[in-house]
Amino acid sequence: MLQKLDQFLINPPYLPNLHGWKRFCVEFLFFGIKEARSCLFVGLFFLSIFIVPKNGIWIVPRYDVLFITAITIQLWMVYSKLETWDELKAVMLFHIVGFILEIFKTSANIHSWSYPDFAYTKILNVPLFSGFMYAAIGSYIIQAWRLLDVKIYHHPPYIFAVIVSLLIYINFFTHHFLGDYRWYIAATLLGLYARSTVVFTPYDRERKMPLLLAFILIGFFIWLAENISTFFGIWKYPNQITSWSMVHTGKWGSWALLVIMTFTITIFLKHIKKTVYVPQ
Repeated sequence: MLQKLDQFLINPPYLPNLHGWKRFCVEFLFFGIKEARSCLFVGLFFLSIFIVPKNGIWIVPRYDVLFITAITIQLWMVYSKLETWDELKAVMLFHIVGFILEIFKTSANIHSWSYPDFAYTKILNVPLFSGFMYAAIGSYIIQAWRLLDVKIYHHPPYIFAVIVSLLIYINFFTHHFLGDYRWYIAATLLGLYARSTVVFTPYDRERKMPLLLAFILIGFFIWLAENISTFFGIWKYPNQITSWSMVHTGKWGSWALLVIMTFTITIFLKHIKKTVYVPQ
């Protein structure tokens, strides 16, 4: 059924005399459906966060249920050919990169946030399911790229994009000891991606926006999801131990930077790199 839906979205029926507000409504509808479909892994995973009780299911703790759920969803997507094996490899790379960051951030000396519940699938106090929250970002980018026929124009040279992505990742660790240089990195990104444009097709015509704006918007929705997750107590920041409060808006910027890093990894998939145009 989902494969048929994908074909319908990629090759939508022709509607004659479509202009003005009617065209806007149709394109907005198709864009919304494609975005929702691209969030399949994200949606199912966060749905499980909402419905799995805090005490878990039967004798299985909540974090373990979430880990089993994430694995099941991912394998189902590959089995159903909604993701290829190469895409799965990329998603698992996001999982590893995110999990390493989680171990550092939750360590006793740093304690940026914590996972308070017990789980059998915890390594160094970090539940294994946590890496899938990072993998979900990669899964979304991969799915959206295909469904929206994404193309990138004026992407910076790959070597510069990779270097800045590494600096973003390193700064997540070193800012606890050497100072936070994210604003310097953000200024570099503004110059690096100033001309970069993302072109996408909601219905039958290509639309475009600045690539940096796309990063910021994706980061915003991840920040919203983070607020929901902390509200349900999946993890907690130090200021949320006694009672829930909104995640600081500064995390929005952190997520936007992480999206850029994830995006850079994603474009090295063969079928995606073909649609990225780097000026010579």
